[in-house]
Amino acid sequence: MNNYKTLYLWMFVPMLFMQFGIFRNYWGDFTDNAWSVHIHYWTGTIWYIYLIIQPYFATHGQISKHRTNGIIGMFLAGGVCLTALSMMHRDIETTERSLASPVQFGPFEPWFFFGVAAVEIVMMSAFGYAVIKSILHRKEIENHAWWLISTVFIIMMPALARGIQNVYVDINSNDWPEIDIMLPIYFTQILIIGMLYLGAWKYGKLKHPDTYIALGVNLFILLLEPIGKSETVQLFLKIVIKG
Repeated sequence: MNNYKTLYLWMFVPMLFMQFGIFRNYWGDFTDNAWSVHIHYWTGTIWYIYLIIQPYFATHGQISKHRTNGIIGMFLAGGVCLTALSMMHRDIETTERSLASPVQFGPFEPWFFFGVAAVEIVMMSAFGYAVIKSILHRKEIENHAWWLISTVFIIMMPALARGIQNVYVDINSNDWPEIDIMLPIYFTQILIIGMLYLGAWKYGKLKHPDTYIALGVNLFILLLEPIGKSETVQLFLKIVIKG
């Protein structure tokens, strides 16, 4: 347990990366964001905060607070998962807008938004599974902790990728719209996998099942383009998400 004494400090790192990624998209047009966006942003942000304060409570003699907040945290985790899934209709609606006004969206073609929706289903399913496993292993402290810690690497992509995409688009604005919009996604995934394995190495969890799950999710995201271009996937998403 002493190995986790400074874990709460290290958890600031993914928190800052996530906030960097989402800052411009969320705060830049704060008043124009839908209510669902606000709810998802704050549930996600508070989840990251919980993964800072909970290790602190557990390793600094405040187990009672840790357990109480753990119950609240499970409620919060459900909110993160369900609000993310409920927002996927926005991805499908965006595909329709991009078809109607391709010049406005430039390199963001309809397949991109279909791909985002598809990988979000996988991300949130893995997130929910990891949270449930953390509950089942709540009496095995290190095991319990890693199931929860790894969730930040499972769901980091959408926020971080947006920030990196914004920087990439700004740098290559003269080449718009003839730019490869997948390049920042690839860079994002390499960055997330790097952070995942640094954490797994530091805490001796390189062979933990959830390290493999988090790795698998982030490798799957690299297939966003062919997945988004699949007519079968597009039809499935239109039927399921649009109803």
